[in-house]
Amino acid sequence: MEIRYAFWNNKGGTGKTSLAFQSIVRYAEKYPKKRVLAIDVCPQANLSELMLGGLNSKGSEKLLERQGLVPRCSVGGYFQLRLPSPYSPPVFDAQDFITLPHEYNKGVTNNIHLVCGDPLLELQANAVNTLANNQIPGTNPWIAVVDWLKDFLAQVEDDYDTVFLDCNPSFSLYTQIALAAADRIILPVMADDSSRRAIQNAFSLIYGLKLPSEIYAAYAFATKLKAAGRPLPKVHLIVKNRITQYMGAASAYAAVLSAIETDITKLLKSNPEIFGFKTIPKGFVEVRDFQTTGVVAFAKGLPFSKLQVGKQTINGHRVQVKDEYLENAKVAMDELVSRL
Repeated sequence: MEIRYAFWNNKGGTGKTSLAFQSIVRYAEKYPKKRVLAIDVCPQANLSELMLGGLNSKGSEKLLERQGLVPRCSVGGYFQLRLPSPYSPPVFDAQDFITLPHEYNKGVTNNIHLVCGDPLLELQANAVNTLANNQIPGTNPWIAVVDWLKDFLAQVEDDYDTVFLDCNPSFSLYTQIALAAADRIILPVMADDSSRRAIQNAFSLIYGLKLPSEIYAAYAFATKLKAAGRPLPKVHLIVKNRITQYMGAASAYAAVLSAIETDITKLLKSNPEIFGFKTIPKGFVEVRDFQTTGVVAFAKGLPFSKLQVGKQTINGHRVQVKDEYLENAKVAMDELVSRL
């Protein structure tokens, strides 16, 4: 297996899933010989709905169909299998939990496979937490549970070249399971103060940086992974997402983004080991707001490359995709994908 990317930010509304979808489908288009696995580790399962056709093509109904199979063909179905066997993998076939989106949505290339998301994750969260926090002599229950996705990927490591994980905007244990399976993190940020705080919190949560008290250090994700000799994922790319035409050099938005860059510059000096890049230009990419273009693409479950210019019907409404905006979206995603 070549590499595993996780799209994550513990703040909602940063456009994480829309970026993940367009990045994955474009990556698969640009590298048709790459075998790509997308894992939707989010209870909202929006990535899965997009992959299966979006709103217009009843992606949510197709997702329910997959979740209705026996075994349940989703990440929740796999976790359900692990609940009675949390500390050592049972006998299972990973293919039981994998969907081929191209069979449901011809806009997605056939080199993408998908482990669907599942709202069941929220129901499973309490049980998973309890299992991870058990005290068992001679066993590290937390590591055993955090390794659930690694156990899954170990079975299919020869089948895929690149894995993408779309994570929930939280630091729930199922999110930690996803991040522990990743090599690199793609972190989308918005141009507002709450995004700046969120990115600071993200580094505290994953790497244990600037914790408010030493009390938290022993329980930190980084502490427990390091104690078990496990590597931490590196921050591979920070995406300045939903930049608008109004965000000029003198704007308040630009000031916030500049402050985020300053924060990262300091961390690059103090903690270079947590990054996959050495300079700010290598670690940041800008993506302009997709606006109506994005709305139409996601309603249809289409990569920008397959979207048509002109008036279209979305959920009974007529909207227009403008050539200039579509081209901007394509350029932005090509730039992002070129960094993967």
